[in-house]
Amino acid sequence: MKSKFIFGFHAVTARIRHEASTVEEIYIDANRHDRRMGELIRAAKAANVRIIQADDQRLDAMVGTRRHQGVIAKAGELSLARNLDELLDAIEGPPLLLLLDGVTDPHNLGACLRVADGAGAHAVIAPKDRAVGLNATAAKVASGAADTVPYITVTNLARTMRELQERDIWLTGTTEDAESSLYEVDFTGGCALVMGSEGEGLRRLTRENCDRLVHLPMLGSVESLNVSVASGVCLYEARRQRLQIK
Repeated sequence: MKSKFIFGFHAVTARIRHEASTVEEIYIDANRHDRRMGELIRAAKAANVRIIQADDQRLDAMVGTRRHQGVIAKAGELSLARNLDELLDAIEGPPLLLLLDGVTDPHNLGACLRVADGAGAHAVIAPKDRAVGLNATAAKVASGAADTVPYITVTNLARTMRELQERDIWLTGTTEDAESSLYEVDFTGGCALVMGSEGEGLRRLTRENCDRLVHLPMLGSVESLNVSVASGVCLYEARRQRLQIK
């Protein structure tokens, strides 16, 4: 089983809580003795996870950043769905998906995974090229959601969109010049919300493959929202509609 490093209190605690058996060992800042570290140590000991003390220099070198908060876990991969067919075959009821067209900032990807988890989306789908991968920074920002929401990377996003349409999943793209508002569309059936990249929005081919386009009402002075914020607004609107029909 391939191992990787995850870091930060939220990400490491979530992995221990959900799949402690995949955590091989935890490296902690030997000089940190606060309540938060104490709680993490107790959780690790309860799960029989090996704890290794380390200094800041070693921790920084392990993940290439100082934003580890003094805690790094070496853990195996989780058994989430890793391809589209496996994912869709396992979903019960109408799918709710988030498609990201070229998001390159790991902080945005992590935040998108976090809102996808909160809204109960079944997966986040993104192209392999011209997009950030699920690296340690994205996993930290996701605060555990990288372990609960499948992140499916595909070679050809346009082809993937057509495959989703063949499974009766409606593709709704977001763009500021769309005539319809987000709140005028029915999201109670199978749907995939398609978000563009930071700054550039949807690529032409991605836009053309959408079944419908919507805009988010902007009532203030800013022209657009961050992609993770917009993803949250759209996903929760879809979730709100689905809750109303139960």
